[in-house]
Amino acid sequence: FLQMHERFSPQSFDKLKQFISDWPTDLKLSVELRHPDWFAEPSISEELYQFLEQNGIANTLVDTAGRRDMLHMRMTTPEPFVRYVGSNHSSDYKRLDDWVNRIEDWITQGMSELHFFIHQNLELESPMLAAYFIKQLNERFKLSLTIPASTLSTNSDQASLF
Repeated sequence: FLQMHERFSPQSFDKLKQFISDWPTDLKLSVELRHPDWFAEPSISEELYQFLEQNGIANTLVDTAGRRDMLHMRMTTPEPFVRYVGSNHSSDYKRLDDWVNRIEDWITQGMSELHFFIHQNLELESPMLAAYFIKQLNERFKLSLTIPASTLSTNSDQASLF
């Protein structure tokens, strides 16, 4: 997962092309571009998506309440990478429900694997949001994904991991 700085604009597209050309073909990569100009002009977006597709690079799909311009649904590989940013608001759950519907569509379109990263500005709430999403996926797709036990507790031991 490569998240480019928000100032990295299409003016630097050649640098991105060179980086991707040098990237090992046996190592998966997803690129997140955040500068608004990548999404404002359809010809720029289309050139980007075609380049990523041709090189087997995933286009990071970003769902964040504050940047709706970044919410595009163009998969460039059969393994999409979604970065979901919650807003610590009840609408986060409806947005996740919408993703479950989208995932169902992607499965019919040939999606082989999904990488879905959930976080929000108040990270203490993120495990509960992730647990909700896993539960929805399990119910809809008859999966048995494990809901992390840490979501059942409010005690945070993260500092002990380091």
